[in-house]
Amino acid sequence: MGQQLAGGKLLLDEPAEAVARIRISNPDRRNALDHEILDGLAEVLRQLDHNIETRCVLVTGAPPVFSAGYDIASIPSDTFERDAEALVAHPFHNAIEALANHPWPTVAAINGHCLGGGLELAITCDLRICAAGARLGMPPAKLGLVYGHTGLRRFLDTVGLARTKELFLTGRSFEAPRAEAIGLVHEVVEDEALEDASVELAASIAANAPLSTRGNKRAIEVLNQNAVLTSQQEGALIALRESCFSSEDLREGIRAFAEKRKPKWTGR
Repeated sequence: MGQQLAGGKLLLDEPAEAVARIRISNPDRRNALDHEILDGLAEVLRQLDHNIETRCVLVTGAPPVFSAGYDIASIPSDTFERDAEALVAHPFHNAIEALANHPWPTVAAINGHCLGGGLELAITCDLRICAAGARLGMPPAKLGLVYGHTGLRRFLDTVGLARTKELFLTGRSFEAPRAEAIGLVHEVVEDEALEDASVELAASIAANAPLSTRGNKRAIEVLNQNAVLTSQQEGALIALRESCFSSEDLREGIRAFAEKRKPKWTGR
């Protein structure tokens, strides 16, 4: 049995060992991201930060969509300017930052249409697996919205300058195979296979050494964010790498490999 969070708009369960699955469930609004969902997402991610029993986080949507993006259509016109800005600037930012800074690997299972802020949520995850029938797009040009610079940076880092311009200047939605071809998603599977395939992927990640997955994720992010490392940053990365040599898990991994058995990780 899973937990219901954010007034039932988020569902948390464990579909495989050491995998926490967060499912957006706001069907009346096509899984649009409102204050409750975003605040709940930020909170549950913080709770999972240092939990050794959860070594991979899987984010998905309740069928038939992943997320239609910000829930701004329901904001009354007389308070739209204030409330739309407040939604994007605070709860959405906090949720995205909690996901971006999460120490464990994260996987987005894009089970259906994934648009706007929902697509930014997906690309903030480390890996993305996508149903063949999904469509992915950025509609700000069709809505009159100038997208936030931090979000634009995520798209630049993910698909590069040319494809980011294509997404944001045309407002077109991409079919799943095209999204895979440009690097927006890592893998496309048949719609009916998406749930099992995403859980299998997350479980395979969670089965790896926790010190390694956390450490490698951290090192990759530092290198990606800094074209030139400061001496302090380089020293921290060297210390991070050297710390594994004295860990119990490295010795356990070597023994398990030699004995052809499943390792028993402790995170130490």
